[in-house]
Amino acid sequence: MPSGENDALAAANLLSAAVIADFSVHTLPPAEVCGRFIFAGRKAMEIKMFTSIILAAGMGTRMKSNMPKVLHKVCGKPLCRWVIDASTEAGADKVVTVIGHKADAVKEVLGDVCDFALQSEQKGTGHAVMQAVDFIKDAEGSVVILNGDTPLINAETIKKSLEYHNATGEQETVITAILPDSTGYGRIVRGADGGVLKIVEQKDASDEEKKIKEVNSGMYVFDAQSLVFALNKIQPNNAQGEYYLTDTLEILLKEGKKVGAFAIEDNDEIRGINDRVQLGEAEEIMRGRINEAHMRNGVTMRIPGSIYIAADVTIGNDPEIQPNVTLRSGTKIGAGCVIGQGSVLDGAVIHDNVDILSSVILNSEVGENTHVGPFAYIRPNCRVGEDVKVGDFVELKNSNIDDGTKISHLTYIGDSDVGKRVNFGCGTVTCNYDGKNKYRTTIGDDCFVGCNTNFVSPINVGNGAYIAAGSTITEDIPESALSIARARQTNKENWKKK
Repeated sequence: MPSGENDALAAANLLSAAVIADFSVHTLPPAEVCGRFIFAGRKAMEIKMFTSIILAAGMGTRMKSNMPKVLHKVCGKPLCRWVIDASTEAGADKVVTVIGHKADAVKEVLGDVCDFALQSEQKGTGHAVMQAVDFIKDAEGSVVILNGDTPLINAETIKKSLEYHNATGEQETVITAILPDSTGYGRIVRGADGGVLKIVEQKDASDEEKKIKEVNSGMYVFDAQSLVFALNKIQPNNAQGEYYLTDTLEILLKEGKKVGAFAIEDNDEIRGINDRVQLGEAEEIMRGRINEAHMRNGVTMRIPGSIYIAADVTIGNDPEIQPNVTLRSGTKIGAGCVIGQGSVLDGAVIHDNVDILSSVILNSEVGENTHVGPFAYIRPNCRVGEDVKVGDFVELKNSNIDDGTKISHLTYIGDSDVGKRVNFGCGTVTCNYDGKNKYRTTIGDDCFVGCNTNFVSPINVGNGAYIAAGSTITEDIPESALSIARARQTNKENWKKK
């Protein structure tokens, strides 16, 4: 953060602190958490349970999409799921998502990760929170209000805002940010004691107020019962006839309640997603966060800016990820693997010490010490064993390949069960589809398959069988047999001259 912004952040939090003895001014110092207590300075403060309310009911018309805005993904995870997960990680005992536009679609995607409240008609942010009041009307502790289109908010920031809120004894804490250019945002106007006097929107701000760099993020921490009280007092006294959550400040201040603000350190966390450009910007920021976390955990990346890793990908110890690799959702990478340039893995489970070069693996499993590629294509529902070679221009589909088998090049194996230590010559094809139905090929252990062999499924090949190059196999082959299935060669001498 530039020094000017850093000074502004410090000043904002300095004004809001020094409320409780023995707590340092500025944000709370690094804290040690033990059980449900946080130790800051010389006092122990119990971490109160809290409810998170996530506003996700809007249409998102600027996305120009048939999909609800909050279901658009950043690094493989829906926008609102990022916010839900951050709330859960921060310790929320209940998460309530307020849904509206295409509510059924949102519920179907999110499943049972949270509770839901329905805002059937969108009448402002205050109205949205009102729809969740049944979840908090008897609650103690705090309520954190977040936006379903701000995926960059993280659990640590939520925790810090709660710690600050609890330490100061405020009934409402506005989560704010210090921006070098605050144009378009509501400005935070503070009093001499650091408390928040009001939030002034851009269109209503005076020239002096427009110079304020501290802005409203649209996220808040409330005392639960103070929020319930304020919601009952909000009136739609505006041209739009909407209920604004920002009106809670004035309501609580008139009641003599304390209202303050907590300025976060990373301005990116308040970024809302309103269109595809902002979605792309958030994706870039999140991708950088994910890649940095993996690198700090011992993953070597060659040109990390070219590498895409989805949020739920797991990677073991000491692997190498080369440029232009894409690791999509559900992928798991074992220890010591090399994922070569240009590879795409989607839902792939890769065990230890696997070498993959410029290949595509979809919803399949690859065993230890196996080599894949270059330019191999492993389609869904494959299980490739240990010490296997799946070489260049090999395609597998819905097949099981057991340990030690070599499929070196130019081969298609579909709907097949292949045993151990089988050697495939190039150009082998399993003819598994007759135009109507698909059939399986079963090949036993220690078989040798000559080049340009065609298996017309269903076929069963016994252990140790040999198949001559160029054969088209239409019948089962017994164990240890040599099978030759090709036309007898005939040479017509002087045929060209004739």
